[in-house]
Amino acid sequence: MLWEQKRVASVSGASSAEEGARKRRARYPVLLAAGIGVYLLAVATAMFVLTDGLGPVAQIALWIVHGLLVIVLIRRLGAKESSAYASLFIVLTSAMSVYVADVARDDLTLQHRGKKVAARVVKEWRDPAQGRQARDHHYALEHKDGTKVPGPALKAASDEFEVGQTIIVIEDPKGELRPQTPGQADATGDALGSGAFALAALGAVGWMTWRGSDAARRRDARKQPGGVRKAYKTVTGNHSTPEQQEERLREAMRAYPADRRGYIKVHPEEYPDVTQKRAARIAWEMGLHAEAFGNRGSWRFGETVIEEVSHD
Repeated sequence: MLWEQKRVASVSGASSAEEGARKRRARYPVLLAAGIGVYLLAVATAMFVLTDGLGPVAQIALWIVHGLLVIVLIRRLGAKESSAYASLFIVLTSAMSVYVADVARDDLTLQHRGKKVAARVVKEWRDPAQGRQARDHHYALEHKDGTKVPGPALKAASDEFEVGQTIIVIEDPKGELRPQTPGQADATGDALGSGAFALAALGAVGWMTWRGSDAARRRDARKQPGGVRKAYKTVTGNHSTPEQQEERLREAMRAYPADRRGYIKVHPEEYPDVTQKRAARIAWEMGLHAEAFGNRGSWRFGETVIEEVSHD
């Protein structure tokens, strides 16, 4: 009786500890993802503030360092296989968000301190041809009294004006910003675009959080196959016996072609009552070995493997 009580207490304690660990695994990625989101917004804000004070080389170096840190953080969410691609996407969308926000800032500044004037087009030219790259049109402008409109030349994506034509533009009295037509100086589209890029970066973090959580569930499923197998058999209607599944696995090992690395790959979901150790035993009986390294949700069998699954 005493032994039975100790056994029950031990099982209960293990169950409680496992439940606590499961809750911590579920809570940790959410907190980490929130922290990554705050970090991304902080970096984007800092780069937006420092854009005018840093040269392109310094900006590129900072974005590279930022990208390396993002890779480390994203990998900790659990989905390590696609973390590099997701991190690259996050860094690129963050950089685009900062760039578009900087364009919107120039438009808002021009609207705030600029003034509308009537200017005459005195010269027109296009960018030099560079392959299939689009060639913008540039227009030199003068006031009616012959003085030059301050700032760089007016730029347009298409041939909108002719030499000698009088147009309305917003000029920067300080000459720091390029003159623009009232329609060009509207910052609404740029602001929305910057926000969309920022949301895309945060959305990628959320996606990787989900991927990491899904990976954790797959690991739990491999550690506790019983309940997951029953659920799989209920959903798919697979009511085959373990013996039938083992026979199908043998047939797959005989019939499936090997990939370029010499592995025969099968999906363990198709054999819900066969453990990986039992599958390794079946492979050993057929003269193959079960790969334990880098399976990524599949089982791989070959004549030679990097790390063999124990079949004893």
